[in-house]
Amino acid sequence: MSLPTLRMIGFVIGLFLLTVAASMLIPMITLILLDHQSELSAFAWSCVITAIAGLALAGGGRPKHASLRPRDMYMLTTASWIAVCIFAALPMVLVHHISYTDAFFETMSGITTTGSTVISGLDHASPGLLIWRSLLQWLGGIGFIAMAVAILPLLRVGGMRLFQTESSDWSEKVMPRSHMAAKYFLGIYIAFTLLGFVGFWLAGMTPFDAINHSMTSIATGGYSTSDASLGNWQQPAVHWVAVALMICGGVPFTLYVATLRGNLKALWRDQQVRGFVGFLVITWLTVGTWLWLNSDYSWLDAFRITSLSVTSIVTGTGFAVTDYSLWGGFAILLFFYLTFVGGCSGSTTGGLKIFRFQVAYVLLRANLQQLVHPRAVIKQQYNKHNLDEDIVRSLITFSFFFAVTIAVLALGLSLTGVDWMTALTGAATAVCNVGPGLGPVIGPAGNFSTLPDAAKWMLTVGMLLGRLEILTVLVLFTNTFWKH
Repeated sequence: MSLPTLRMIGFVIGLFLLTVAASMLIPMITLILLDHQSELSAFAWSCVITAIAGLALAGGGRPKHASLRPRDMYMLTTASWIAVCIFAALPMVLVHHISYTDAFFETMSGITTTGSTVISGLDHASPGLLIWRSLLQWLGGIGFIAMAVAILPLLRVGGMRLFQTESSDWSEKVMPRSHMAAKYFLGIYIAFTLLGFVGFWLAGMTPFDAINHSMTSIATGGYSTSDASLGNWQQPAVHWVAVALMICGGVPFTLYVATLRGNLKALWRDQQVRGFVGFLVITWLTVGTWLWLNSDYSWLDAFRITSLSVTSIVTGTGFAVTDYSLWGGFAILLFFYLTFVGGCSGSTTGGLKIFRFQVAYVLLRANLQQLVHPRAVIKQQYNKHNLDEDIVRSLITFSFFFAVTIAVLALGLSLTGVDWMTALTGAATAVCNVGPGLGPVIGPAGNFSTLPDAAKWMLTVGMLLGRLEILTVLVLFTNTFWKH
């Protein structure tokens, strides 16, 4: 990798760090408005340190005669997320006085919208810290939308090329279109956040709680301002607002843009969206009816609780209204399976994504037909795209390494001394960016604070791998990448 390329990557990372520094002004303003100025200096120092680092990288301006090739995007994507986490962790160390390991874990969990936490006592925590955690997830959500739409299809990662659009081309001639798409995404994202804020406020939350939960709901992150998560608010309206926002965050943002530009049927015609919504509704009805038959809940309460819990797990948000691990073995196994599903490509969700399950079904059906009619030419299409060999190969490769990553991470966690359920579900929830695992330690009623530091660093790597679709990071460790 040439020196001009490295300088270009450093310049872009510097801009990201300056954005993080500017974002730290929001918790500072919050502390002033809520009269918690004793913690103001911690955020001020964090802002100054981050800004200095950003200026050191970007202050010299954009390097001349330097451009980024598609292969350089792998390095830029991975390095930028790590660099942002390094500096965004500073306020948590200075305000909450936790170790840097815990702060980096919390920050990576936030920026990847995983939602796993090591912080307890949230009901009485600093409002600046709470708004910073939520803001990290909000920024991570819009950042992943941009990456999933503009970068991953270009890099041919995990079948994402199925959703390649004109805005995925980074050549100079379409750069104005890329800027236009980015403005649409940001505008839609802000609009959903404001609507969520109003909805939560009207449903019974305070304005502070409402804006925090609105940001983490649309980002499908799951950070809350209470240790009990959404279980701290028993108003049904609060739960349904969260469900609506999580679904909105789980839908491809490119389709929102298409709808605003006049294609009013873009959302419902999309095979992925129909599969996503259909899967949620069927699971709601099935699990809700089962809970109603096996508990003292009324059917409406059982349906509401399971709707929020299922949507939270499928979209990788991680909100909890009750400890579903107490519902019995069927619920525990079901929610473990749901951990892997995910929402739609081009959304804020994690997991395998719905489209990969749908493509797998298309391939299975075609192979079964080929067994019956060996000489037939069977057309394989998904969402009006031909499934060529390149797409199928990348999808199979991603799915294989997705499973291998979880298996290896679980084995590594078990070496730190944690029990098998914590190791397995912790690895799955990290790579799938869901948040809570299962069991008494990291389940919906627990958190990750008691895990050894080695386990926290392993889970941090798992979160990053899962959020960046694994192959984006693994390619950096190949000899081919570093050869000229």
